[in-house]
Amino acid sequence: MTSDSGRMINMMEAPGRNTNFSYEQEVPSPSMSIDKLLPALLQCFGIILCGYIAGRANIITSTQAKGLGNFVSKFALPALLFKNMVLLDFGNVIWPFLWSILIAKVSVFFLVCVLTLIVASPESRYSKAGLFSIFATQSNDFALGYPIVEALYKSTYPEYLQYIYLVAPVSLILLNPIGFAFCEIQKWKNQGNHQQRKILIVGLVVLQVLKNPIVFMVVIGIIGHFALHQTIPPFMASFLDGLANSFGGAALFYLGLSMVGQLGKLTRSSVVTLILLTTAKLLVMPLICKDMVDLLDNTNTSSLNHSSLSNYAFLYGVFPTAPSVAIYAVYYNAELEVVTSGMVISTFLSAPIMYVSAWLLTMRWMDPQLLMNSLLSVSFNISIVTLVALVWTIAVMFLSKKFKRLPHMFTINLFLAQLLTCVGMILWNFMVKEDNFIGQVLTFTLICTSLYSSFVWPGLIALSLVLMKRNEDVKVLPGMFLIAGWGIPASITAVLLISGTKVPDTIDSAFFYGKPQIICTTVVLALSILLGGSSLICLSRGSWAHTEENSAEDLVTEDDPENQSLFEPTAPSGDPNGACLLCDCAPPQPMPDMISTTINNTATTLTGQCESRCESTNCLLVQVEELQQVEERQVARHVLLCLLLTVGLLANLSSCLWLLLNPVPGRLYLELLFFCAVANYGQGLLSFALFGMDKHLIILPFKKRLHRLFYGKKQEEQPQTNLSEEIRMTCSQFTQYHKDQCCHDIVKKRRCGKQTMVESFLGCDLVEWLQQVGLAQNQGDAELYGTRLQQGGVLQHIGQEHGFQDSHLYYRFMT
Repeated sequence: MTSDSGRMINMMEAPGRNTNFSYEQEVPSPSMSIDKLLPALLQCFGIILCGYIAGRANIITSTQAKGLGNFVSKFALPALLFKNMVLLDFGNVIWPFLWSILIAKVSVFFLVCVLTLIVASPESRYSKAGLFSIFATQSNDFALGYPIVEALYKSTYPEYLQYIYLVAPVSLILLNPIGFAFCEIQKWKNQGNHQQRKILIVGLVVLQVLKNPIVFMVVIGIIGHFALHQTIPPFMASFLDGLANSFGGAALFYLGLSMVGQLGKLTRSSVVTLILLTTAKLLVMPLICKDMVDLLDNTNTSSLNHSSLSNYAFLYGVFPTAPSVAIYAVYYNAELEVVTSGMVISTFLSAPIMYVSAWLLTMRWMDPQLLMNSLLSVSFNISIVTLVALVWTIAVMFLSKKFKRLPHMFTINLFLAQLLTCVGMILWNFMVKEDNFIGQVLTFTLICTSLYSSFVWPGLIALSLVLMKRNEDVKVLPGMFLIAGWGIPASITAVLLISGTKVPDTIDSAFFYGKPQIICTTVVLALSILLGGSSLICLSRGSWAHTEENSAEDLVTEDDPENQSLFEPTAPSGDPNGACLLCDCAPPQPMPDMISTTINNTATTLTGQCESRCESTNCLLVQVEELQQVEERQVARHVLLCLLLTVGLLANLSSCLWLLLNPVPGRLYLELLFFCAVANYGQGLLSFALFGMDKHLIILPFKKRLHRLFYGKKQEEQPQTNLSEEIRMTCSQFTQYHKDQCCHDIVKKRRCGKQTMVESFLGCDLVEWLQQVGLAQNQGDAELYGTRLQQGGVLQHIGQEHGFQDSHLYYRFMT
């Protein structure tokens, strides 16, 4: 963190921890230049923004962007690599650093690969394992990483720049071929031609790697390094410089072009995958890189150079995913929406992480007391905001009566633990200022018990989902879960109170009892992560049986023999037309540019035909939708909540291990410390975002009242006349070629009133059908196809309250 001549002074113990933070007060030169970092970030992301604008405004078409990408990857970057490989000075290389990065990348690669093979479905298991592993390990080293490293270290550690060229081949030559092999295996399995020899697959992978101009020029550059004695002949120098110098701006501009429209491809089913991959890339990778350097770099006699190198390894790990991974996804036609969306998100998330990390590393001095006061202030402020959100969320859970059912019965305990944690932190803020020992002990008991409980409940909730997936009647487990969720944290807190020794002058409740509390926290976090992670893996294998939807569906379908008499509508005596076949709660509108037809060509005779018409207030299908929403377990939301909270647990575990393994944790630890404080006392905001807005209790009534305020009555869904050509073509194609078959396959006659029936279908059934017949490649495309049909007037929601969704909502085709 300083040069060799820097003097380490002011070794202060951070309050509440058995460890020292080291801060430098008088140093002749910093280890990096923060003044040049912000201009470098603005330069990089400014050029990326220009490329994005050019692509969004269609100034540069996708075909032209592909040409620019080919120039960057097949001419400019190979020339840059060849030039720097020839000029590379191996004498100044610290080889333990390279081995550390290699081990870190290999560890993350195989961790992602193994987890994907365990979790993914068999039809796409190997391609996902290959692409996701490449995504988590291949960094954007040259276009985005090199300018930032140059801005930070060129004036202090210029030899760090050449590590970029040494580390990049690790992915290109060693790891990427393994990922390609998995993709080729999946391609071989999908083709069904298993007579092809396996040795041929190996040959294809080797050929794929050797055909890569980047790998080829790295090998040629290393040969040229020894053959040309680290000098480039004059007749080649200008040519290579011209190509190499064109790489920076062109690569960043192409990165912006490649981001256009990528987030729009993201579907709900890929959100979980994206969270895991982003966590692996931006949290797990930098932490492992830093830890490996700390363990392996024993050659540095100067502790300052050692810490500077480990900090550099952390910054290197934060570099976002390279856009070339998207090219691999296109080539193998697999997981394109996850890879491209993840590339965009990781790129923009990496910028603040790199800036904050570099800012902390270049601060020359910081008062530890001021630091801990700031941490306490952040925890206090976010606790107040989270407390309000949790009170709202718990009120919604009680008003909607979800707390009576599983797994919401467990979720309400998690919310209560989060709420008590916030209350404890608010009280702690006042107890610390009053210096009341008894009050501090009581408040610590509240915080510690509730915080440990909030750590334990995500794993228990995930386990409950697994058990309910296998057995619907979970009658004994709720009591056991409640004992585990509250009893284990209370027992650990009691042990700390009895056997622990309070750290003097502490103002941080998270380490009130010093190292014993750190060890207890580590054990709780590790066990909870293990339980939650294994449960989520088991939960992802297989599909849920839609029992709650089926029970509600039985109320309105005509296929149940026991209730057949209830479903058949009775017509008045003498009625020649029989039953009323249209649901009057949603009068049909003719599709644009098409001739409407009605049953028996008697469009007007149906009105008033039935004795009791189905109105929007008593439509059974609408009531069934509401019943399904009330009865559903919201498995996807629970899984997402457990997953996000597990990421926070992983950060807390990293913080504890960092303190236990490093006597002097250093400045980068401060970044993790503040992140953990926000994750611990702000986790209730995630609960509010996922469960605080009940659709039938809050959202739909609010929309209806807002609509009445502006329009005075319910607005009937009118077909749009100014439709785009794409929507018109989709509707025309579907109506002419596919509608009859679709009606035969998924449309059912359902009861919508006492004496009315309607032919309807579920949105999820249409999504599945569109994929089966090949009109949509995936769930997202099918949902978009259905939205176009609704916009074109081909279908509408039974109560005209929803757009098209991949859910158990009822829709009908327009006549």
